[in-house]
Amino acid sequence: MGKFPLFPEQASTFAPDVDHLTYFLLAVAVFFTVLIFCSIFYLAIRYRRRSDRELPDVPHGGLALEIVWSVIPFGITMVMFTWGASVFFKESRPPDNAMPLYVVAKQWMWKIEHMEGQREINELHIPLGRAVRLTMASEDVIHSFYVPAFRVKQDVVPGKYSTIWFQPTKPGKYHLFCAEFCGTRHSGMIGWVYVMEPRDYQNWVSGGTPAGTLAESGEKLFTDLACSNCHKADGTGRCPSLEGLFGKTVQLANGAKIVADEPYIRESILHPAAKIVAGYLPVMPTFQGLVTEDGVLQLIEYIKSLGPKPVVGGGGALGK
Repeated sequence: MGKFPLFPEQASTFAPDVDHLTYFLLAVAVFFTVLIFCSIFYLAIRYRRRSDRELPDVPHGGLALEIVWSVIPFGITMVMFTWGASVFFKESRPPDNAMPLYVVAKQWMWKIEHMEGQREINELHIPLGRAVRLTMASEDVIHSFYVPAFRVKQDVVPGKYSTIWFQPTKPGKYHLFCAEFCGTRHSGMIGWVYVMEPRDYQNWVSGGTPAGTLAESGEKLFTDLACSNCHKADGTGRCPSLEGLFGKTVQLANGAKIVADEPYIRESILHPAAKIVAGYLPVMPTFQGLVTEDGVLQLIEYIKSLGPKPVVGGGGALGK
């Protein structure tokens, strides 16, 4: 195809799976399109009316034909469903050892934060052959993170976290798009993903001048917001201790239980009255409008860094 390939370059472990499924769907669509149109032309000619006095032969029954044209399409659709579901579940489950990164979308840019503290705008540097897990949030409207060469696309919706992962297989520079119309400058919300050899990536990481890791930035923000006045490490504060909170099961005042993951911690920061922890009063103020999405992500990383430690009793959640 020269300079205009039909499909983008395959640069991730997902790309062959997605392309093979796409080829199958296209082949089925083309086959049945040709079959139906050819059948229409043949039947129109073969059974055309030749005389005004000619009476058509009306068939009665045809059970075998009805079974065939019901079973075959059903079987093909089940193949499509099973194949598509397997690809979907594979793309929905990042491996435990995936490298975590955070992405904040806003009109009209992508802000990427590395655990080591490096921050990028409309650029993403990742190592070759390493699974990468992106936790994404939006500060304003719906965006969609799309890298055609990786065959991955995920909507980023305000008020919740979206997760996507991929494993690059080729070094190079690949387009990053917003695939959801997000405003007048939507077409300018583009960037690049740089897949680097592991050694080159380590040089890039060490060559930056971050102000501290993401967890360290979260610790500073935690102190600046005076969160430690209520969230005391020894559990004597008005709010539960955050030591070992992340990943633990939290008992709520209404009797329900919930796992303290990223969405729960985010909700507890911005809407603390939504889920009250058993044994505590709803005394924590909301930080909605006071902490940006970047700040929330930093606080989450700081809370992650505090544990895990065993928690006794029904506490172990954010201040409520």
